Formats: sequence, C-alpha cells, structure tokens
Amino acid sequence: MTKLFLSVHVLAAIVAIGPVTVAAGMFPAAVRRAREGGPGSPALASVRLLHRICRVYSVVGLAVPVFGFATAGSLGVLTDAWLITSIVLTAAAAGVLALLVLPGQERLLTDLDHTGTGTSTVRAATARLGMLTGVFNLLWAIVTVLMIVRPGSTTGV
Repeated sequence: MTKLFLSVHVLAAIVAIGPVTVAAGMFPAAVRRAREGGPGSPALASVRLLHRICRVYSVVGLAVPVFGFATAGSLGVLTDAWLITSIVLTAAAAGVLALLVLPGQERLLTDLDHTGTGTSTVRAATARLGMLTGVFNLLWAIVTVLMIVRPGSTTGV
C-alpha cells in the first residue's frame, strides 16, 4: 500500500502543484500585457485562464498532503525532523497561496475587468504578487528537495 500512496502523492504533486507554480509565475507578466493591451485584449483572457488554473489546481493539490500523510504513516516516519519541516513548509506554502497569491490575483483581475487598463497601483501590486509567487515557489522547491534527500535516510543518498 505504501507504494500506491507514494505514487499518488508524487503524481499529485507533479500534476497539481506544477501547474500552479507555472501559472502563478506567468500571471504578473500576463497582467502587464493585459494592461498595455487595453479592454478586449487577448491578454486579458490569458490572465483569466491563469487565475482559473491556479484556483482549480490548488484545490486538486490538497491530495498532495493527504497522500503524503498516508505515505509517511505507512513508512513510520511521521516524527522525523525532515518530514515535520516539510509539513510546516507545505502549510506555509499553502497559506501564501490561499491567503496572498490567489486574493492578489483576484484583486488585479477585478481591477483590469473594471477599468480595462488597470490603475496606477497595478504595477506595485503586480510586483508584490510576483514576489509572493516566488516565495510560494521557493517553499515548494525546498519541500521537494527535502522529500528527495530525506536527511537520515537509509537509501544511501
């Protein structure tokens, strides 16, 4: 059963978290293009699509920690320091996404929808969103490295 849990955990991380990191990273630049393109710009459709990808795949991404806990439980590593660190960093990444990145995207999208080109604050908000997205992506990168290296592992790595 451990192999099944681990397989679903890894696949969920690739299929769900990967698109969120890419779409969230592309979002600020798409907002800038939409702002320059004005109302009816094809770039505005891209902004909407990127936000939808982030929203939908962040929900699908909930499978990652669910199957991660199942895998850790079956391996008996729930109390290992590397796993506890990964859990804390995963929770931090989820918090950044749910509380900062997605609402930031929504605010920028609403601003673009209502004004067509956005306000003067769009530039600052876009830069801030880019930074927050970078923090989210960095947290996931650290978790990924911890999952691969697993300090104290007996795999010989």
